Amino acid sequence: MKVLFVTTEMDDFVRVGGLGAVSAALPRALRPWADVRVLLPGYRDVVEQLTQIQAVGECRARGEMPACALGRAATRDGLPVYVLLCPELYDRPGNPYGDETGRDWPDNDIRFARLASAAAELALGMLDRNWAADLVHANDWPAALVPAYLAWSGARLPTILTIHNLAYQGLFPRDSLRRIGAPESSFHIDGVEFYDKLSFLKGGLVYASHLTTVSATYAREITTPEYGCGLEGLLRVRSNASELTGILNGIDESWDPRVCAQLAQPFAAGDWAGKRANADYVRKQFGLALSRGPIFGLVARLVHQKGIDLVLSAADEIVERGGQIIVTGSGEPKFEQALVAAHRRRPDAIGVVIGFNDAQARRVFAGSDFTLMPSRFEPCGLSQMYAQRFGSLPIGHQTGGLAETITDGETGFLFSKPSIDSFLGGVRRAFSTFVSTERLDAMRRRAMARSFSWHLSAALYGALYRKTVAP
Repeated sequence: MKVLFVTTEMDDFVRVGGLGAVSAALPRALRPWADVRVLLPGYRDVVEQLTQIQAVGECRARGEMPACALGRAATRDGLPVYVLLCPELYDRPGNPYGDETGRDWPDNDIRFARLASAAAELALGMLDRNWAADLVHANDWPAALVPAYLAWSGARLPTILTIHNLAYQGLFPRDSLRRIGAPESSFHIDGVEFYDKLSFLKGGLVYASHLTTVSATYAREITTPEYGCGLEGLLRVRSNASELTGILNGIDESWDPRVCAQLAQPFAAGDWAGKRANADYVRKQFGLALSRGPIFGLVARLVHQKGIDLVLSAADEIVERGGQIIVTGSGEPKFEQALVAAHRRRPDAIGVVIGFNDAQARRVFAGSDFTLMPSRFEPCGLSQMYAQRFGSLPIGHQTGGLAETITDGETGFLFSKPSIDSFLGGVRRAFSTFVSTERLDAMRRRAMARSFSWHLSAALYGALYRKTVAP
């Protein structure tokens, strides 16, 4: 089976959130089942790292979307990657979605509709004369219009749209229809219209053959008003028709503390001297005082969804009880500033580095005793999986993928509500466990023995691909 995997992030080249990790790992895990090829926008980082890009086709202008070229290359391990070459849209500083100050690019409708339109043409064999797809797997709102462009062209190619986070929907003024060459007739309640705006994500939810999301719990949650972001009615219809499936993400095999080269000292379950060596290293790296107390790590996007305000509210109690907090990540300026201010108040006990670095994140997981994950909602979450593999027990809200991957009281701690009282209940349970050496040892061993391999997830996707193509 030939599958076109359309994404805007891939860890090999560029990453903003968990989508980058999934887009790097899942296509590789799917290779035993399918000829999977990834399509990415030609960001500066992508083009610079793919040194041999072969031109294979040209996309004509459409609406206000400029003409562009399609190139084909491959990763170092041979995974085929198509790159949409359009410097005026993609060769920019900042991240895939916004400038260096974090503001969205004003032409994101054109940038990502251009990607979706090109993906539809590529899938139909119109751009690479040597390849066409049997199925398209699109990811999140920037790629969500691929099924729509296929439907508008009259094609009946099967499509899957994966919702990695329903809260990000790609909303634009109605005039964007003209800008992206979409038919005016699609702007209605059963099409791309959402409260008088054009919703890229809703277009995918309507036109895709099948929808997936990244945990079974989140698949249920998004059919409710609490988590459905205004789209719960449509999602209930798709779910009732057996057209919405939750498939849990995995993590790649490099998350093994016994062989991870980025750690201060590799270690195995039971080698707590190695774990302590990593703790000493991150304390020094983050400028914290020597301590016999626990380290609470936070590796996350610093946004409201992740419950950063709850961490800030709990910080005083954590420090007063002898704990230390290490934070690495970036996001909303108000949270970045509040965390830096907390560090300045207690530089001996709260360490903060704004920005994301994979090696540093790995060392935080390896050096911390507990990982804070008080997310208000969490479609899947990867940090709780990384943390368990590295012997850091996650403290997570019982929602989405956290509820599926943390075994309460055995490999971590779950709390029931995204409130400070409920969160502190989980933190206090962690402190109680920390002083019980035998219990802490047993929980760490169970956590580190967990397998979050992509193989099972890839097999489920492979089965879903076959089922979607079969009709």
